[in-house]
Amino acid sequence: DTKTLTRMNYIPPPNFGCVEDYLYRSGTPNELNFPFLETLHLKKIIYLAPEDPSQHLQRFVDDHDIELIFLGVDQHTNPWNPISEETVIYSLKILLDPKNYPLLIMCGLGRHKTGTVVGCLRKLQRWNLTSIFEEYRRYAGNKVRLNNEQFIELFDTDLVGIPENKPS
Repeated sequence: DTKTLTRMNYIPPPNFGCVEDYLYRSGTPNELNFPFLETLHLKKIIYLAPEDPSQHLQRFVDDHDIELIFLGVDQHTNPWNPISEETVIYSLKILLDPKNYPLLIMCGLGRHKTGTVVGCLRKLQRWNLTSIFEEYRRYAGNKVRLNNEQFIELFDTDLVGIPENKPS
């Protein structure tokens, strides 16, 4: 059946997941993932990886009128350090505005930087820490970084204003 064969060609990026309706997370996609990403009709992508986006990814977002927001970490910082508080706050402001949806947040493998931002979003949503860490660990696998969990635990949600037109 042709429809089944076509559907099988949709390959999500590594560590892809749905955070909320029209809000997704993943690792950096390659060309095999682009047909799948097309089905999401993305408006914006928050890109947290420290390296510049590949030419293929840049071409994909240009061809599909997707705004790529590059918030990669400063090249001079230690990649083991948690994402900066400023980057998390800026990312959350974008995530909290439903005009930006459908939106994808990504980093290299979709584990640490993406997981930290999503963890801080969950804290804003008043999830308990056990549930936040369970979600973080599900995506981080055996590569859990305790400093990221500590960052989430100590993150001050008062630093992020909830917009009037908050997502439901």
